[in-house]
Amino acid sequence: MNTLESVRTDLPNLVTALPGPNARAIIGRDSAVLSPSYTRIYPLVVRRAQGAMVEDVDGNRFLDFNAGIAVVSTGHCHPQVVEAIRKQAAELIHMSGTDFYYENMVALAEKLAALAPGSAPKRVYFGNSGTEAIEAALKMARYHTGRAQFIAFFGSFHGRTMGSLALTGSKSVQKKGFFPVMQGVHHVPYANCYRCAYGKTPDSCSVECVKAIEELFRQTLPAEEVAAIFVEPVQGEGGYVVPPRKFFDELRVLAQKHGILLVADEVQSGMGRTGKMFASEHFGFEPDIITIAKGIASGMPLSAAVARAEVMSWTPGAHASTFGGNPVCVAASLKTIELLEQELVDNAARVGSHLRSRLNELPRKFPIVGEVRGLGLMIGIELVRDQKTKERAPELRDRLVGRCFERGLLVLGAGPNTVRLCPPLLVTRDQADFAAETIEECLRELV
Repeated sequence: MNTLESVRTDLPNLVTALPGPNARAIIGRDSAVLSPSYTRIYPLVVRRAQGAMVEDVDGNRFLDFNAGIAVVSTGHCHPQVVEAIRKQAAELIHMSGTDFYYENMVALAEKLAALAPGSAPKRVYFGNSGTEAIEAALKMARYHTGRAQFIAFFGSFHGRTMGSLALTGSKSVQKKGFFPVMQGVHHVPYANCYRCAYGKTPDSCSVECVKAIEELFRQTLPAEEVAAIFVEPVQGEGGYVVPPRKFFDELRVLAQKHGILLVADEVQSGMGRTGKMFASEHFGFEPDIITIAKGIASGMPLSAAVARAEVMSWTPGAHASTFGGNPVCVAASLKTIELLEQELVDNAARVGSHLRSRLNELPRKFPIVGEVRGLGLMIGIELVRDQKTKERAPELRDRLVGRCFERGLLVLGAGPNTVRLCPPLLVTRDQADFAAETIEECLRELV
């Protein structure tokens, strides 16, 4: 690492071998008491973080291109978000919005209803996590339609509680040992045109994917039994897959034909991540229900299901949450949205475009890079053994993730063989350049 990098606080600086002695000690303690179900890809033990920078317990400084798994949209510990949390915590920490009223919960609902795609009046349900928002959408769809069946897509990730887990279609290990999950979910191909199951062009691939649903209706699943189709506008855990607009156009036609609700899971792709407030906006997609979490409150636990008012037609007691809409989390969210609207969504579009322009050169330079794809600051780099056969190379992906960590760049995998880049939305052009250069250097070591 050169001298300039070592003195700049907006770039990594590694002062010990990784993991350092303090990190090793804590990892040892962790292994004795924490759930073994947690997935830890590399030995990072965080002490503090600010903006896009993370410092570990040994004083090593990293550039975070995970954003706490696409959560800290305004960056770690944004001073204005911290102040909003501090001020609210001194006034009211909890009262439970499911039984009582408080104004900032109303204000946030008004804001989300106005921001969500589509002009129809909307209502908002608050939870604590993405999987809770999905569970609410499942119950709401059944309640509103009186139907019991659902459609989801291969490669999807919607959560790990029993209803959302039934929708999830990314890794079988996530369901291993938990059957029977919620009944009534049917999976079909997602419009992953890079790996088109039908060998078609993007638009024709989209048509074929939706035809697969119609075929399902003809052969095994009566359309009139289906309450909703759950779809990620950009697949997250499936590998940061971006479908064509045609896919959503065809889905809307099919849904309207059969009276089926469309649910957009924007838990990872929403709140400015793709350079628009919601990824759905890139496709002119207006879902009946949209689920939001992760980046909604800059690290505080909060989620929302926003639905057309006529769809959120359930009665008192049908669904509720003790902590959903907690006033401190809501205060963080209101400030987060203010910062997103002021500059950070635009920054995600600008810096994301710049980063993509640099990363787009990788397939030409490295035969193990199959594709670079994404929107805004939601970017995936797919690793393959051969660009012609597109044979997936998960072990190369894992090695690349590890090499980046060793150089001070925090990235993670997504899907079987993709590296995901989802930094805080305040990331700078210089930081994007550092990330691109580091990834290229690490790839050079792998080939």
